[in-house]
Amino acid sequence: MPDGFYKDVRDILVTLGFEYQTNAKGSHEKWRSRETGKMLLVPHNLKSRHTANAILKGAGYDGKL
Repeated sequence: MPDGFYKDVRDILVTLGFEYQTNAKGSHEKWRSRETGKMLLVPHNLKSRHTANAILKGAGYDGKL
């Protein structure tokens, strides 16, 4: 996957009810859940499948990429 996993993670977060808040330090973005208030930091250059799965696990997603 040449572009990394950012687009996949973003689409799943939107499906789970997260919304983009703002840019954070460096190449990271803040995403917040409308339902639970949980905050996640997602890097733009998300190249590692393991990091992507860890972010999704923190969001409450049971699947794997």
